[in-house]
Order: sequence, then structure tokens, then C-alpha cells
Amino acid sequence: MTAMSSADSREKRKRRVRKKVRGTPESPRLTVFRSSKNIYAQIIDDISCKTLVDASSLSKDASDEARGKGGNREGAVLIGKMIAERAIKKGIKKVVFDRNGFLYHGRIKALADAAREGGLEF
Repeated sequence: MTAMSSADSREKRKRRVRKKVRGTPESPRLTVFRSSKNIYAQIIDDISCKTLVDASSLSKDASDEARGKGGNREGAVLIGKMIAERAIKKGIKKVVFDRNGFLYHGRIKALADAAREGGLEF
């Protein structure tokens, strides 16, 4: 029997969580992806299969503060505030949070807390 890599473990957690977490037009799904250098967030309506709002540490319209800081908690907080601000502008208040198989700590938790402070409910 071979040991699972961390990527395999994350994929397994991701599939398990996605069985239960679905985005609807009333309550779309806020999904987060992190790499070693950047962090990305999207609000997705799974019924129509469309991305409603997105924000990342790489986007051109990201503030100069957020660009290049996706690898730390400070950048995650800025992206969390940005995604909440954009969602509120589009009339989205309530979301379901999809951590995408990542453990809920560090940058993922910082982004989620910042999005809550920005006005999103989940």
C-alpha cells in the first residue's frame, strides 16, 4: 500500500466537501484556491455554471497592495475584502464557503474572515 501525497489528500477532501456544498442563485459558492505564491477567490452559481465575481492576487485591477502578496495572510485578507466588496456591488450577500480541500487555517481562514468583515454571510 502506498502513501498518499498531500495533493491526493486535498483532492480527496475536495470531492468529499463538494458532494454537500452547492451554489445556487440565492446563495452562490465562494471557492478559494491557493498556490505557494498567489491566492484566488471566485463566487460561482453552480446551477447556471457561471462565475459571478472573482478576485485574485494576480488580477490587473487588484490594488497594488494585494499584487504579489498572495503568498501570505496579509494578501489573503486584502483579497477577502476585495471579493466581498465586488459581491456586494453585484447584490450578493449570502454565500456558501468552499475551501476547495484546503485545511481551514492560515490564508484560507484569513480570507474567509475578511470576506465576513466585508459583509458576506456564510
